[in-house]
Amino acid sequence: MEFSEETLRTQLVKYKFRDLTIEELKNVVKIYPNFRFSVDTYTFKDGSLKDLLNFSGTIPVKYQGNSYNIPICLWILDSHPFAPPICLLKPTINMEISVGKHVDARGRIYLPYLQNWSHPKSIIIGLIKEMIEKFEEELPLYSVSSSDEAKQLELLSYIAKITTGETDMNSKTRVGGQKKDGGFNKVTVIGAGDLGIACVLAIAAKGAADQVVLLDLSEGAAKGGTMDLDIFALPNVEISKDFSASANSKVVVLTVNSLGNAQSYLGVIQSNVDLFRGIVPAVAHYSHNSVLLVASHPVEIMTYVSWKLSAFPKSRVIGIGCNLDTERFQYIITNLLKAQTVGKEAWIIGERGEDKVPAWSGSNLITCHQTEGVVNDNSQEQLANRAMEVLKGKGQKSWSVGLSIADLIESILKNKRKIHSISTLAKGCCNINSEVFLSMPCILGTNGVTEIIKPLKEDKLVAKKLQSSAASIHDLQQQLKL
Repeated sequence: MEFSEETLRTQLVKYKFRDLTIEELKNVVKIYPNFRFSVDTYTFKDGSLKDLLNFSGTIPVKYQGNSYNIPICLWILDSHPFAPPICLLKPTINMEISVGKHVDARGRIYLPYLQNWSHPKSIIIGLIKEMIEKFEEELPLYSVSSSDEAKQLELLSYIAKITTGETDMNSKTRVGGQKKDGGFNKVTVIGAGDLGIACVLAIAAKGAADQVVLLDLSEGAAKGGTMDLDIFALPNVEISKDFSASANSKVVVLTVNSLGNAQSYLGVIQSNVDLFRGIVPAVAHYSHNSVLLVASHPVEIMTYVSWKLSAFPKSRVIGIGCNLDTERFQYIITNLLKAQTVGKEAWIIGERGEDKVPAWSGSNLITCHQTEGVVNDNSQEQLANRAMEVLKGKGQKSWSVGLSIADLIESILKNKRKIHSISTLAKGCCNINSEVFLSMPCILGTNGVTEIIKPLKEDKLVAKKLQSSAASIHDLQQQLKL
């Protein structure tokens, strides 16, 4: 449909910032008059459907002395212009997608402009300009001979798969032109804030990875800690602003948080969701066999968001959860309170923060070195309370969390099958029936979570607290727009 402001105004009635969106599209059509619009149903990776504005047209690209009109489709989200559009190639019957640095097998387009999208600085015209620049470096489509009937049929089948979302990305043996090497342990840390840099330093100190990539998504030249990492170069540490540098990572750590101006808690979370919408699909494209380790806030919800946006198996999407609290809790009990568990472990589980819960597994007995006696169930609760009081006085500085993350990464890369209290899909545990992520003791290996260790000692109070956390988290998730 040709551009009609009146028609658009009627069709975009559910868009939060309709007037801003229409005004911007008017400016695009002035420069690219071939663009047309329609409101169609978009299918997200999690299978959910939403009616969105489909803004389609061709952009002029010059490549090796020839001129091409590249067909693209921009799905404009209902939170535009505060969220970037979903960009796809729209190949005709005699075109095939050329998977490369900025395009995946399904025709999804990934650009730095999308990753750094920020209203009012970011606009669709600027996005198209960068798209043209990148496509002039690497053409995203190539022609198929119309006389090749077999190829035509294959192409039709392929386009049908794109439409239904059935393309098997795992069939690709090369990503970004680089051959996969199963023995090379590469880790990417996304976000160059204090936590991101602390992660890089901790991973490097442990020597857990063969290569660490720090993906800096901030605007402008390198500054602060990133600049210092450039100056005092560490072996096997690379700093980049391009998602292609993360290709073939075994673990990808997400430390980014939105710095938006949202006034409500829900608004803050939605800002993070909008940020992740431009990051997680790119991560899934370049490292589709990786384990995603989420450290962004709130970790339970952002781990759920990462799971949905990546379409990864639940075992390969985890959050840092209560790992640091658990390690401290166990240390306090054993070394400060001088109590040693006999055939049991002490854990911090549930929701990270104020609603975390101490739990026990194994035997019901604790040996106390101070009294050389046996402590019963009541004393177990007293011991936990004393340990929790000590734990409350311990803050979670970036370097502390970074050390905890490095420990998780070492368990994954070295397939240590160590038990960690991390955010995992808790559906089915403690009568939780919703898709929420909570910290549970998990065996961690190369492919992420291999098993959830359920507390052997039934505790109705613990179960009730976990169910309460799950209900509040699920309620927030239901209000988010993925």
